[in-house]
Amino acid sequence: MPHKIDVMLQLDNQLCFALYSTSLAMTKVYKPHLDELGLTYPQYLAMLALWERDGLMVSELGERLHLDSGTLTPLLKRLETSGLITRIRAVEDERRVHISLTAAGRKLKARAARIPACILSASQCSVSELIDLTQQVQALRQRLAA
Repeated sequence: MPHKIDVMLQLDNQLCFALYSTSLAMTKVYKPHLDELGLTYPQYLAMLALWERDGLMVSELGERLHLDSGTLTPLLKRLETSGLITRIRAVEDERRVHISLTAAGRKLKARAARIPACILSASQCSVSELIDLTQQVQALRQRLAA
């Protein structure tokens, strides 16, 4: 009979591993759809946030995506090089950078609109199951961050 500590240390009993491996699987499902848009998964997340609210400051986008500026800046440079966003320093404070969608960035939203249905299909879950699961994971994230 295994000791309690041995059971607790089994890989398949680790929530962190379940979340990590599920994240990898989810990213793999997204990849062909995002390749068609010319986006990486982190770039897609940034575009989702900007489609919700254009004109965010870099710091606001970083908070929204839970990314630091060292990770976010190169990602935004690539989106700018791709012609999807512009970055403009605020006149009153050059440390503040506003991000705006270009016409091409706004247009890309229509092409991305089909992705959630593809992910829903791949998950083999109902809409309500995915909503519940998303809310549970978000609640866990909030408790862990507290």
